[in-house]
Order: sequence, then structure tokens, then C-alpha cells
Amino acid sequence: MFDFEALLVVATLVTGIIVGIAWFVRRNRDPADAESIKENWAVDMARSLFPVLLVVLVVRSFVVEPFRIPSGSMIPTLEVGDFILVNKSSYGVRLPITNQRIFGDGEPERGDLAVFKYPQNPRQDYIKRVIGVPGDHIVILDKTLYVNGEAVPQVEVGQFNEGQDWGATVLEEQLGEVQYNILHYPGRTIGDGEYRVPEGHYFMVGDNRDRSADSRSWGYVSEELLVGRAFLIWMSWDGENRRINWSRIGERIR
Repeated sequence: MFDFEALLVVATLVTGIIVGIAWFVRRNRDPADAESIKENWAVDMARSLFPVLLVVLVVRSFVVEPFRIPSGSMIPTLEVGDFILVNKSSYGVRLPITNQRIFGDGEPERGDLAVFKYPQNPRQDYIKRVIGVPGDHIVILDKTLYVNGEAVPQVEVGQFNEGQDWGATVLEEQLGEVQYNILHYPGRTIGDGEYRVPEGHYFMVGDNRDRSADSRSWGYVSEELLVGRAFLIWMSWDGENRRINWSRIGERIR
């Protein structure tokens, strides 16, 4: 799989090294050598690219990063073709590639929409809702979610009749202070289960409850795999009708 983050880091380092070498040569050699360095096309290109690449790397790694939603596991909150922004400092500032936290002590809260690296393939980014934090006892039974022995309130608000999700029931669920919508399908479920979230891990579930591969099937998400919290839809592309979905642009994510 193409790793844009690694490519960005390498490109920034290479152009930075070229610019540094060129500066050193111009500062320490005679004018003739300095002039040849100045006219070199590779040096000119590096000088142009390095500041741009550096800004993109810093912003993308430590401030905010865009992601595209490729599947329907988060419908109705996020739709296929949504482009979202993720706050990279929500769960601590981390180094690119290694994802090691260097400072900050933010932790996911129940109800957050969190982006993380897929536990079975850390080169892939996933987005799910945080249902359980370390120490939580989670039970899913007959389409009802229980957190630490208490049922999470659900209120039916309508039907979802779009694409492959036609006929799903839309429920408003409230986890703590966070309200959001989920989908359920009559006669279908991924399966009931009981879970105890270990220390340093989180239990992630998709809002499209009966059509989401998540912690119920592939396990808990380690703190080391967290990327950030989603907060805004900045673009949305309706692939079926090949048009921009203007109504979703600028929508805050909850």
C-alpha cells in the first residue's frame, strides 16, 4: 500500500539536505563553485519544494490531517466520499511514521469519533466511535449497548433509505453527553458479546452497527495506534451521481 506519510518525510529530508549542502558550499567555497551550485537545477528545485514540504509535514503531522471515508461503516454520521479533518493533537502530539507520542496527555472519551491505525495492519487508517475506555465493561445484547451495567439510551428517529442501507432504522443514541445517530437493520446483527476493555486500549464500534467490522470482530485498539479525533467534513463527493454533495460541506462531526 502507498504510504504517503513516509514519502512526505523522505521528500522533506532529501530536499532539506540538498538545500543545506548548497548553503554550506556557497558559504565555504570559492565564488566559482558557489555559482555552479546556485545554477544547479536540482538545488533550485529543492529550494522551491523544501519550505512547502516542511509546512505540509508539520501541519499534517502535528496539527490537522485530512482523511477520506472509503466505506459505509460510519453511516449515517459519515458517508462514503466524505473528506474529513482530524485534530492530530487531541490524543497527544506524535511523531510521523512511528506514531510515538512526544508530548500531550489527551485521551479519547466515550462518544469520540477517533481515527486510528488498524490493529491488524497499522499502515491502514480506520475511523470508529469510541464506545469503551480502559476498564469499561461492554455488553451488546439484542441491539442494545450496555456500558458498565447501564443501557445506553436509544430513541428511534426515522428510516434510512439510501443505497444499500435502504430500510435501516435510524436511532439516536446518547453516550454520556454525546448524541449521535446509528443504524440498525431488522433481523440482522453482527452478533452479541461481552467485553472488558484492558488498560491502554479502547473499544471502537461503527455507527452502521450491523454492517461494521470493528472491535467486536478484530479486537481492541491500543493507545499507541491512535491518530486523532475527527471534527469536520470539509468536502463530500457523491460518487454515484458524480457530483459534490454541497449540503455536507462544513458539517461538524459529532
